[in-house]
Amino acid sequence: MKLSYYTKILAYFFLPVVFFSCKAGLTKETHQESKRPNVLVIIADDLGAHDLSTTNSKYYETPNIDQIASEGFQFDQGYASCQVCSPSRASIMSGKFTANHGVTDWIGAASGERWRRAKQFTKLLPPEYEHKLDTSFVTMPEAFRDQGYETFFAGKWHVGGEGSLPEDHGFNTNIGGYDVGSPHGGYFSPYNNPKLEDGPQGENLSMRLANETIQFMKGNKEKPFFACLSFYAVHSPIQTTEEKWKKYKDKAVEAGVAEEGYKMGEVLPMRQQQDNPVYAGLLESMDEAIGNVLSSLDELGLAENTIIVFTGDNGGVVSGDSWSTSNLPLRGGKGYQYEGGLRVPFLMKVPWMNQKGKKNDTPVISTDFYPTLLDLAGLDLLPEEHSDGVSLVPLMEGKEIEERPLIWHYPHYGNQGGKPVSVIRKGNWKLIHFYEDSHDELYDLSKDAGESNDIYASNEKVGQSLNKELFDYLKQHNAKYPTVDPEYSEADAQKYLKRVGVDRKVILEEKRLEMLSDDFDPNNNWWGSQRIID
Repeated sequence: MKLSYYTKILAYFFLPVVFFSCKAGLTKETHQESKRPNVLVIIADDLGAHDLSTTNSKYYETPNIDQIASEGFQFDQGYASCQVCSPSRASIMSGKFTANHGVTDWIGAASGERWRRAKQFTKLLPPEYEHKLDTSFVTMPEAFRDQGYETFFAGKWHVGGEGSLPEDHGFNTNIGGYDVGSPHGGYFSPYNNPKLEDGPQGENLSMRLANETIQFMKGNKEKPFFACLSFYAVHSPIQTTEEKWKKYKDKAVEAGVAEEGYKMGEVLPMRQQQDNPVYAGLLESMDEAIGNVLSSLDELGLAENTIIVFTGDNGGVVSGDSWSTSNLPLRGGKGYQYEGGLRVPFLMKVPWMNQKGKKNDTPVISTDFYPTLLDLAGLDLLPEEHSDGVSLVPLMEGKEIEERPLIWHYPHYGNQGGKPVSVIRKGNWKLIHFYEDSHDELYDLSKDAGESNDIYASNEKVGQSLNKELFDYLKQHNAKYPTVDPEYSEADAQKYLKRVGVDRKVILEEKRLEMLSDDFDPNNNWWGSQRIID
């Protein structure tokens, strides 16, 4: 039988102590390893791959998230399982790629002929998709719960409604998670969330979710727990306090405000600058909330026995929604098939491993969390469940893992301008199949991380091989595909593109400068934040 990582490290610590230190009893390290580790998974919403100080942002300030990286392990080529939220979150929980679990778009998006109501005048009609994660799957929290862990969820769910809520997928406690993906009441109480009781007027949502997580940890510090802190931040609508806005407005102005903030993409204007002071303030509030959780782990004596994961559910928003950030030098953002839409922060801290700021550039993906965390905790792996993930423990030990394909299936149009595609990455090669005209693009990411040079024509054999591997997988899992819309009008499409493209860019440039002006005043009380009660 293959020993788990936890079992091996337990033997490593325990046997020498028995041999040499029987009279003295167990060492501190041995005591920690003889107790099952806790697991804390932190998920940010819509956070760009370069939105952290530790991932090279010079504008945003994230010292507490950076601490997880400096004390742990940073995967520099970490991927979300989809370019939009619901499919990606379903993959984290199930260990399955999107074509495998069937949740291929954000839950609530129109499909089939209903898609025409969106009036985006597209060539294709997106297919139907699953509107909830199937409860027949054994999810990651169920695997932990069934092996003796207390389980807890706080924050954004968006993986199904009644019958497919966090409590239906293995979480004993659910605070704030339901079928909606954005903070309906905004980031300050009242929250308008049926799963979260309102706090004092102006209470910060991110801090409230962190405090609920802290209370859970306090009540369960004597037994192993699996907790998921899933922030609504930094999803739109972006909001912050006047104090934080001013801090980042001044920082942007001092650095020099670029004359142009956007460039036209194929459909929508794309943000080029990290200089949005409201978004920066929202991100800092989330970071402060995480800091409180980290401090509480120390105060409760749990830090040395708690595995921490930090990641995002898709790339940062450069177009559509609130046009919040820039992912450059990566191309695209949320909703797009390019690296800016798929790459996310990917951090893991395992206290008993000698990590301390180590980095690795092996391509890894969010379906890997499920088997990795089971492996680290010494629990039974469930390979038939987390079938599209692998344990990353060898990488953290300085070894290698077998090269495998990473696959994305998004046969939909994104609100941010992305098109129906399927994608495969294997080694340094990345192939994108576009359903509108069935053409493929091929990139060598080791030489072209910004995906500026499609080299399919000069590497046709590689492209054909990857295409076959991609569609073999999709066929195996009965993937659904978009269909031609017989009512498509090229004239209507061009009118739409002008309205949301060139015309919108002028408006966005004006709003960007307004947000960086001294007299910016979004409303009469900064979204209610001025009434904060500690």
